[in-house]
Amino acid sequence: MEFSRRDTLGLGLGAAALTMLPLRVVAATEDRIAEFTGGAEMADTGLTLTAPEIAENGNTVPIAVDAPGATAIMILATGNPTPGVATFAFGPLAASQSASTRIRLAGTQDIVAVAKMADGSFAKASSTVKVTIGGCGG
Repeated sequence: MEFSRRDTLGLGLGAAALTMLPLRVVAATEDRIAEFTGGAEMADTGLTLTAPEIAENGNTVPIAVDAPGATAIMILATGNPTPGVATFAFGPLAASQSASTRIRLAGTQDIVAVAKMADGSFAKASSTVKVTIGGCGG
């Protein structure tokens, strides 16, 4: 098979664009965290993220978050085309600051949860989920 100069240039540009894609997804995740926290430091304690180690189907991956004293919890899936999964807000009369849901994952990736505490501090937890069948068109 012969490639013209135009074909070779197109393939090269396409390959270069694909190598930049994961950086944009990671950058989008970091931007969302910075927007939520205002750039504040995050502690590694005070937030519990429960997710399966292996998910057979990426369409329905159960997760749970628990952060006593939190006013809001944001959940991100770092490898999804749109990393923002959910943000839960808790009022002063909330009996517990926990939530559980099922999320969709495109493939094996990290799940990140960030909690804003009532005192203005932030906590972060993450977990890697291995997905055998992707749920976002994969």
